[in-house]
Amino acid sequence: MSTKLFVGNLPFSLNETSLRELFAKFGNVDSVKIVTDAFDGRSKGFGFVEMSTDDEANASVTGLNGSQVEGRSIKVDLARPKDDSMRPARDARPHSGESRSNSNFRFGNNDNSGERRNRY
Repeated sequence: MSTKLFVGNLPFSLNETSLRELFAKFGNVDSVKIVTDAFDGRSKGFGFVEMSTDDEANASVTGLNGSQVEGRSIKVDLARPKDDSMRPARDARPHSGESRSNSNFRFGNNDNSGERRNRY
């Protein structure tokens, strides 16, 4: 079973092949993924590396955490499982009995007088 590592503060110019080579010094690399922006495809500056064994993963953390890569001090640590409580809600429904028509925000009306204006 492989061990997943989080790698942060990556240079934006670094590609997955270079990241794989960096970690290969510490053992067998199963997978590499640099997280990219969905719209423009540019790196977000962090990624994940999976090492074959726990010992290789721990050696990578010890050897690479805080090291300089293209002038940036990278962060390497064991990846934590996704926590769904940190994700934003998928719908923007009002809370506990509050309706959208009773909210303080009115389209085209910033005076909060309660009067609705038709914008169209």
